[in-house]
Amino acid sequence: MRDIFNQELKQLGSDLETMSSQVATAIERAAESLRNGDIIVAEQVIDADERINDLQRDIDDLCVMLLARQQPVASDLRNVISALRMAQTLERQGDLARHVASIARGRYPEPPVPEPVLGLILEMADLAVKAGRDVAELVRTRDLDLAQRIQANDSGLDELHRRSFQMILDPANELSRQQVVDAVLMGRFLERFGDHSTSVARRMAYLVSGTQVPGTHDAEDADALH
Repeated sequence: MRDIFNQELKQLGSDLETMSSQVATAIERAAESLRNGDIIVAEQVIDADERINDLQRDIDDLCVMLLARQQPVASDLRNVISALRMAQTLERQGDLARHVASIARGRYPEPPVPEPVLGLILEMADLAVKAGRDVAELVRTRDLDLAQRIQANDSGLDELHRRSFQMILDPANELSRQQVVDAVLMGRFLERFGDHSTSVARRMAYLVSGTQVPGTHDAEDADALH
């Protein structure tokens, strides 16, 4: 029974790695669709989100089965519960990448917003792409130093998000009502992507160290637009 349980835990870890890699690819392609006005790439992101959702459901089912059949305790229980929650967070990140791609597709062939607002949104997208790649690496390696860097780097996205509001409200930047809405939403989606990256980092730190990190639930509890 223990051998079977270990195999199932290994499968759980493998599924999480696959899911985090797909999320990283999704945000990379969403950023590409924004930068290049590429409707095909945007549609690929939107279509691929269903595969991320399927993986999240598979992980949920496996976790529930492990809890019911194996009744794990101590570190094994921490492993299962952490995987369950990280999968939920990664699924939300996939949704956020899809939302960004949907805006890019919806405004094609024009960019969603003009410069200089677009340039700032693309800066946010680049930081979100880095966060997605770092999270995928973290899930693979469980590197606590990387987990700390992910949390520290989120301040950059937060600062750009604050700047985006100043830019949107600046009368020198003439935006239509639709462009204001798109700019606000894209900024929000990318900022939330970063917040969810820090949630995964905190949960991974808890999984590895067994010590709860303050603020783990912030992204999920405040997530009104996932």
